[in-house]
Amino acid sequence: MDLDDVREHLTSLEGVREQRRDGRTGWYVGGRMVARVEDDESLVVRSDLPDRERLLDDHPATFSVTPPMEAHRKVLADLRRCDADAIRAALTAAYELQRG
Repeated sequence: MDLDDVREHLTSLEGVREQRRDGRTGWYVGGRMVARVEDDESLVVRSDLPDRERLLDDHPATFSVTPPMEAHRKVLADLRRCDADAIRAALTAAYELQRG
């Protein structure tokens, strides 16, 4: 999976807009972050805490949480060693969470 795949998936969801904020590309719905590029190989994805724990347990090679992220409703997705279906599902869940 690469950023073009992420872009294609997210922009197919109603109301999602790609924007650059603080020098980083991100995808937002109603002004709320769904996901943003962390670096060339990873994304920060919005996630509620129970879903985040499930992602970490079920897909440890794909998802992780850095110490600064622990207090936030976010998870880090590794695009290099990923389960593409799991990332797409996490992005869709983030979209549902953020669109309210």
